[in-house]
Amino acid sequence: MDAPTIVSDPTVMMGKPVVAGTRITVELILEKLAAGETVEQLLAAHPRLTPEAIRAALKFAAEALRADVVYPIGGGTR
Repeated sequence: MDAPTIVSDPTVMMGKPVVAGTRITVELILEKLAAGETVEQLLAAHPRLTPEAIRAALKFAAEALRADVVYPIGGGTR
């Protein structure tokens, strides 16, 4: 079995999910992609990051949002 790509350790980045062996958080990857950075720009800025790790971060985020939790985002009903 392969080692997990996304890990959480209370001694690394306050326990936020990170790419294994780095201090690159899933949150940072999502924020940069949402801001318009490309995968190529992310890879250039973070040499220890891989395309597979970026996909793992996206998969991790999707699975986290699939949980039975309601995330109020404001704005009321429409």
